[in-house]
Amino acid sequence: MSEATRIASTFSALKSADRMAFMPFIAAGDPDVATTAKILRELASAGADLIEIGFPYSDPIADGPVIQASYTRALSKQVKLKEIFEMLSSVSGEISAPLVGMVSYAIIFRYGTENFVKQARSSGLAGLIVPDLPGDEAATFAAMMANEKLDLIQLIAPTTPPERAVKILQRATGFVYCIAVSGTTGVRKELAPHLADMLKSLRSQTNLPLAVGFGISGPDQIEHLRGKADGVIVGSAIVKLLEPLSVAGTDTTSVIRSVGDFTRSLAKAAHRE
Repeated sequence: MSEATRIASTFSALKSADRMAFMPFIAAGDPDVATTAKILRELASAGADLIEIGFPYSDPIADGPVIQASYTRALSKQVKLKEIFEMLSSVSGEISAPLVGMVSYAIIFRYGTENFVKQARSSGLAGLIVPDLPGDEAATFAAMMANEKLDLIQLIAPTTPPERAVKILQRATGFVYCIAVSGTTGVRKELAPHLADMLKSLRSQTNLPLAVGFGISGPDQIEHLRGKADGVIVGSAIVKLLEPLSVAGTDTTSVIRSVGDFTRSLAKAAHRE
């Protein structure tokens, strides 16, 4: 993939400005795909540099209770892949932040790997995170993604053996998703003490941007990562704010505005020069 991808270009521009990337996560279809489109526009206008979109799945791998509940709400409305792709197509041309799909390989395989990758590309996604596809066993899928000029983001956890991390990094493009804690997603008060050493080790092995996710929820944690990571990913803290949308009679505009305000505060922390 010799030509810079949208994700690579975004991180490069932020690095030139001495800024960290801020990347919020939401689940597609919670509470419905039409509202998801509104939330994506709000996140982008509030300063998100990239946006991660979870494809609802009944057996999430590393997601904590907040994101699991979000997926359950979406699935209860019987959201379809076709609807998600159509929604992404309608939104991706309006916002500059690259969209990154978080999707189980079981969904991709069932849809058809080649069809899914082509659909991802045509709907405006810039890359995919496939948590249940081992990075060191993803050669065929990685080549398919590269042909469509999509990044295949790889995850590395605190429990990843060093020799395996080397193989995963060889397959990674876009950025490296650095899992901050052992366990599932969810808000933590403090960052794990081992995180700085893990980032330092990864930094010595790859030139790809390092983005930290799992447990990040506030400006103080973002500040702690300054100089150590290139970006932060916040999921559960944002998804939690969206929970009222599934309750009948909720003021949708007000909830989305509150998510925008929270996103703005985190983006401001990430962008502090």
